[in-house]
Amino acid sequence: MGSTIDSSYGTKHIDAPNDDPTEGIVTKPTILHLGEPILYNHTLYSQLFSKYKIINPPPSFLQRDAFKRHLQERTWGDFSATMRPFWNTGGEMGQWNRELIELLPTSMQVMASAGAGFDWVDTGVLAEFGILYCNGAHASTESVADMALYHIISVFRYMTWSSLAARSNSPTEWTKAHQRIPFESHNPRGHTLGIIGLGNIGHAIAKKVRAALGMKIIYHDVTQKNPEMEREVDATFYQFPEEMLTLSDCVLIATPYTGHPLLNARTLKLLPKGARVVNIARGVCIDEDALADALDSKHISAAGLDVHAHEPRVSERLSKMVNVTMTSHTGGGSVETAMGFEKLVMQNVEAVLEGREALTAVNQGLVDEYLSRNESKTTNGGVYGH
Repeated sequence: MGSTIDSSYGTKHIDAPNDDPTEGIVTKPTILHLGEPILYNHTLYSQLFSKYKIINPPPSFLQRDAFKRHLQERTWGDFSATMRPFWNTGGEMGQWNRELIELLPTSMQVMASAGAGFDWVDTGVLAEFGILYCNGAHASTESVADMALYHIISVFRYMTWSSLAARSNSPTEWTKAHQRIPFESHNPRGHTLGIIGLGNIGHAIAKKVRAALGMKIIYHDVTQKNPEMEREVDATFYQFPEEMLTLSDCVLIATPYTGHPLLNARTLKLLPKGARVVNIARGVCIDEDALADALDSKHISAAGLDVHAHEPRVSERLSKMVNVTMTSHTGGGSVETAMGFEKLVMQNVEAVLEGREALTAVNQGLVDEYLSRNESKTTNGGVYGH
């Protein structure tokens, strides 16, 4: 069979050659490629193409109702993996919840996607079906850490206030910023940065902050990190986030969303008066109205937000404050990140389909637990099948 082109999409729907079982050749496992074509790692994609049948549905097939219908009708057969190389395409079907996951074929083993966050997919339900979910966290680490550094500097030095005053083309606003900022801003050096979540990204931020800004690092996480990891950034662990907050001159959120805001009216009050807040995780990790109240009362002196609770909309109250730095969820937005996402997605899929360990499995423990409880069930020829 050859490649076909969907005229409305301009993207190849690729069938691996010679997969007719009547010719004595075993059908190759199928990968469902969600979203736009590969841009950077063509050699690796060709490698996958030589081993697997790759189907790349057009966007019209990915709208939720259409996607569900195609899964129900087995349009793409018994595919073994889905891969989404770019975070901003291939997600047209919306939330991957039980409703959608239950429609996946029993041959499904792994779902790999660009992006560090995974609040759009229920990894627990995937695990119930023995399906691994792999994210692209490692690929975005450097870019997100750089963005965090920018926001930390900005909240200490009031960079947004200074920038807006300069761009206002108003001599009055320029003079006000020029004269007042030197008596309100501070150097970060010697101050304490409290990090919520010292994972790959949090640790990378801590290393940059220690090296560039000379700040003291304290952190809270669900488990304490190993001594070597702590020594690298001279970090002190706090089991309870409340205690860490009371000691933080600036708190930075670098952890997945847990179902409720980590910073709300109660926890914001625990920060020392004049403390700063930076969020590069998920917008919903902060109660934005409570943050605006804390800024209005001057209990919090400044905030830096790369992420927002209702993207693409941002808080109107916060957007009007000159002591709030806002960016458009571009923490991981670099060519290097896009290249890394693409590569990592394909490497994860290839590893799992070949029976090797995934590089960035998010729910490996849950899948292992599921498999241990269901050892008597067959896996349809796959290590992680359901």
